[in-house]
Amino acid sequence: MKALILAAGLGTRLSPYTENTPKPLFTLSGRPLLDIIISGLIDADCKAIVINTHHLHQKIDSYLAEQHYSIPVFTRHEPTILGTGGAIKNVADFWNDSPFMVINSDIFTDIDLKKVYEFHLDHSHPATLVLHNDPAFNTVTVDANGFIHDFNDRFSPHTASETRSHRASPSKTENTQELTFTGIQVLNPEVLEMIPDNVFSSIIDIYKTILSKKKKIPAFISKDFHWKDLGTPGRYRQVVFDDMAPKAFEAAFPGQTNRRIVRTALYGDGSDRKWYRVTDGQGSLILADHGIRQDDSTCEADAFVSIGRHLESKGIPIAKIYLYDTFSGHVFMEDLGDIHFQTFIKSIKNQNRIVSHYKALIRLLGKLSIEGRKGFNPAWTCQTAAYTEDLILEKECRYFVDAFLKNYLGMNIRFNDLEAEFKLLAEKALRFAINGFMHRDMQSRNIMVKKDRFYFIDFQGGRLGPIQYDLASLLIDPYVDLPRAIQNTLLTFCVETLSPLFRVDPDQFLSCYQYCAVTRNLQILGAFGFLSRLKKKTYFEKYIPNAIKTLKYHFSTFQREEFPTLTSIVRQIGGAG
Repeated sequence: MKALILAAGLGTRLSPYTENTPKPLFTLSGRPLLDIIISGLIDADCKAIVINTHHLHQKIDSYLAEQHYSIPVFTRHEPTILGTGGAIKNVADFWNDSPFMVINSDIFTDIDLKKVYEFHLDHSHPATLVLHNDPAFNTVTVDANGFIHDFNDRFSPHTASETRSHRASPSKTENTQELTFTGIQVLNPEVLEMIPDNVFSSIIDIYKTILSKKKKIPAFISKDFHWKDLGTPGRYRQVVFDDMAPKAFEAAFPGQTNRRIVRTALYGDGSDRKWYRVTDGQGSLILADHGIRQDDSTCEADAFVSIGRHLESKGIPIAKIYLYDTFSGHVFMEDLGDIHFQTFIKSIKNQNRIVSHYKALIRLLGKLSIEGRKGFNPAWTCQTAAYTEDLILEKECRYFVDAFLKNYLGMNIRFNDLEAEFKLLAEKALRFAINGFMHRDMQSRNIMVKKDRFYFIDFQGGRLGPIQYDLASLLIDPYVDLPRAIQNTLLTFCVETLSPLFRVDPDQFLSCYQYCAVTRNLQILGAFGFLSRLKKKTYFEKYIPNAIKTLKYHFSTFQREEFPTLTSIVRQIGGAG
């Protein structure tokens, strides 16, 4: 047996995700669809495979060049798309005298392709089509004897663009049923003679011609296999979940059987990710859906997985990652429960206990910074590789001006008028930096509490940078709004505990902390303004007063001549302060 994989389609229904990735290279559990189909054909004793290509054909060629399959796998580029029939005819020189298989590249199935081929060999008809019952796409009429009666004009994933010009099919009767064409078919070489040369042609047209000549086309119908069309983002995401969830549970809870997997949406965070708790009746996992990749750059899912696996290898307490697919954005991980550090710490009234828990966190932060830096690869990052002056100016200072002062408060402030003071702030925030791994969003809602242990989450924005920044993020966190006295106690503990560890002058350590606290505060207010006004996540608005109060405090500790314009603006926010 030889086979043709149809892979020339534009993937319009999957746009915009197909603008940079051809749909045959969409992945399931980290494996491209194309690889899954090729492997299935090899398992079915296929001797050679040809793949027709058009859209982003160079990427398919590049992928295949890196593989080492046990049989020959070729591509045949179509400068102009030829349709399903034209593609089959275009590789006429590839076929021999035996029946051959044709299969679409945008499907996922566990069907035994060898059984399909053997089914075809057992009859003398010119073709076999594999059909399946999918109510969303049931368009092929089959009679009681299992022969195809007609193709109707309603939408089907593999016939829509090639059958709409034809007449409507006869209505379904008690002796017929409608099923879905799966995009899997076996043809005899004689069919090639019916396909015109070098023009667009639909194989469905050819099958209609065969039926009009009173010839029969058997359907291979089985209820013992799964099949899904992946032609839309929604269907692709569902297939990814259906494929990955059982594997993730097997990795987390091996040996369990009779899983009934249920997915429940959880309240999201400030990002566009979607969160789910996934259960199987015996255990639970958390699924983070980062969304489908849109370009070739390192995305948030890439960073989350790479940094997460790195931190886990260093003994940093995070949720264990069990299974991931960074193209689809699906990451299955350990379920740490529902208690954030924010909820945990605000339930405690005893000040000594509050201080004790924060001290434990500060020690963990030291470990995160030191151990996280060892072997850290800046290429893992999805934003910037390090905390730099440019990042401070653009992602914190300008963010504060545009998203908070202008868009949220409606103040007529220009970044350029403050740029000189922002540059001075950035320079001072970096002057005595103790650089290690920096989480970048170390606040109480990014720390989980499970069985009296603390775990870091949401580290996908991590990079190299000052530990003082993460400490500031933790202590000035507006979600908790620690009293100033406790902040000062903890800051003294930071200096006493961490400055010897890093062999740094305590005064220099504290100086960096103070300026990092301001840059972090600017980022917080920019984020709250953006999320509240543009993302309509008004939940964050109630924390803005806490963040303003902290910003006012820090500017009150500076000499007025250090940041004169900024100090004046900060005093105007929320009234005189």
